[in-house]
Amino acid sequence: MRTLKHIAIAGNIGAGKTTLSELLSRHYNWDVQFEDTTMNPYLSDFYDDMHRWSFNLQIYFLNSRFEQIMKIRQGQQTVIQDRTIYEDAHIFAPNLHDMNLMTSRDFENYFSLFKLMASQIEPPDLLIYLKSSIPKLVHHIQTRGRDYEGNMSLDYLKRLNGKYEAWIDNYTAGRLLIIQNDDLDFKNNPEDLGLIIEKVDAEIHGLF
Repeated sequence: MRTLKHIAIAGNIGAGKTTLSELLSRHYNWDVQFEDTTMNPYLSDFYDDMHRWSFNLQIYFLNSRFEQIMKIRQGQQTVIQDRTIYEDAHIFAPNLHDMNLMTSRDFENYFSLFKLMASQIEPPDLLIYLKSSIPKLVHHIQTRGRDYEGNMSLDYLKRLNGKYEAWIDNYTAGRLLIIQNDDLDFKNNPEDLGLIIEKVDAEIHGLF
């Protein structure tokens, strides 16, 4: 466990990444790095006008997560990270480009910067993917009631889910644990959380 530095949780909007990050950090006594939503100066504007703010938002997330990874690798503690830099580049930015919400010029500029950053970092020691269906995602989004997510379309979520599945199918950067999340309630059911912890234990032991 001494050499384990970076665990990351990936998943679509509403998959439960933040909740699982908190629970696993408490169980394993890991530090936790959350996705920067409360301090993000572009997020609310983005959901009101995606075309105008898409590039700004993605650059902000790219920079924020790159900073997180650099601190994780330079630090002494094991850290669990809520969402990865790879999701920004392989899911969210390409999806915005496909929907004509980000220009080709902006996307190419963005992706060029991502490739440069990615060449300077290591992938997570373990990537945990929360695989969730659209109804599960919608339920979570509605339950937490974030104002800036109120204008999110069902088509947007479906497109993201498709890109997540394609990305995970081709993920080869490091160790991967896929958790089918639809029938789990790890926030309220200790048995469900225990099942996930057993799977994480098995993956961690396989790293050494």
